[in-house]
Amino acid sequence: MNRSAPVYDLLGVGFGPSNLALAISLAEASEQQGAQLPHLFLERQPDFAWHPDMLIPGSDMQISCLKDLVSLRDPTSRYTFMNYLHAHGRLARFANRKTFFPSRAEFDDYLRWVARHFDDVCAYGETVIRVEPVVEQQAVTMLRVTSETCAGIRKARYARNLVVAGGGEPAIPDAFSDVAVDDRVIHSANYLSAIDRLQERRGAPRRIAVIGSGQSAAEIFMDLHARFPGARNDLIFRSHGLSPSDDSPFVNEIFDPDFTDTLYARPRAERLKFLQVFQDTNYGVVDLELIERLYALLYEQEVAGVSPHRVLPLSEVAGVSRGNDGVTLTRRSVIDGAAEETSYDAVVLATGYTRNDMTGVLSGVRDWITGEEVDRYYRLPCRAGFRPTIFQQGANEITHGLSDTLLSVLPQRSREIRDALLAERAAETSGESAA
Repeated sequence: MNRSAPVYDLLGVGFGPSNLALAISLAEASEQQGAQLPHLFLERQPDFAWHPDMLIPGSDMQISCLKDLVSLRDPTSRYTFMNYLHAHGRLARFANRKTFFPSRAEFDDYLRWVARHFDDVCAYGETVIRVEPVVEQQAVTMLRVTSETCAGIRKARYARNLVVAGGGEPAIPDAFSDVAVDDRVIHSANYLSAIDRLQERRGAPRRIAVIGSGQSAAEIFMDLHARFPGARNDLIFRSHGLSPSDDSPFVNEIFDPDFTDTLYARPRAERLKFLQVFQDTNYGVVDLELIERLYALLYEQEVAGVSPHRVLPLSEVAGVSRGNDGVTLTRRSVIDGAAEETSYDAVVLATGYTRNDMTGVLSGVRDWITGEEVDRYYRLPCRAGFRPTIFQQGANEITHGLSDTLLSVLPQRSREIRDALLAERAAETSGESAA
């Protein structure tokens, strides 16, 4: 072990909203309880950013601003969204808007404002490339975390505990696997910057396909209409139509922090059934107001006697090829199998994300991890003799519910992880004293 490398009680992979909320909770422990846990978060982006390529003009949050980083745990915290508004002199005017749903751009600015308070505990521009066990006397005593800067410089640090909150990786449908490197094939995760680069290199696209039936797909479809007025856009998806998200009050209670205990206590089969039943609260659904705007756009086309845009339900992409003239999709009906080929200047995949840290950042310690389901306090199960605790945030829907990938539970989850860390530290200290 390189004794010159720094050692932390906790190293965090990623510094998005999940680990930012944890940074707040750790700061509270220091200020209110005097509990010191040296920690550092490693973030591959050069500065804080929250889905920057989906900050589409005019897009609003779909959950209440009260579900920020801390309000549901401590509404008196200086890191609440309300205090952000107060600090920026906008609280009264926000109240006059009579809404709990700020624009996505404003909420991003709130998150950046909070993140600036924690610049001292985040190393930006560093990508974690390897996590390795440090074995001493047949036991893993800590973890060696290697990161790489934008300049290609590698750094090693040691962690007694690790928290992984890297977010999801863009999900690329199999049909697009061979053409995903083409700059004309864009995933929604990179939408704004990629569509700008495409226009700079190839000019304004004249025909565009959007693949998907969720909120991102609908938002992108409408943005493309505004961005390229002369383009012909197709929205392609397998379901029968765009379905509205269920955000009614009683259903919304499944996202309450207290509901996590209820769901976690149920058998795995029941949890899986629950996720299936309530998919329409979060996946493959669209805000009703946006559906109505999109439908009105298509209706206005009919009135005008023009049809530049099409919504093509009950369709799947059966084949993809690319050439100098564009990306050609073979669209097949899921009803009768009828196929049609169309060439596009750009294709946008609003196809979601995958979340599996086992095959990524945690692959180096995979042999020590005994299962992929975390316990109630977000700890991965590990073999005997593995002393570090690995916490996982944002990849635990099967155990903790649909809210796990969302903002709703961040205040409660960050406190639970912090308290688990402090309890383990207290137990270690007590054991050392007894010895």
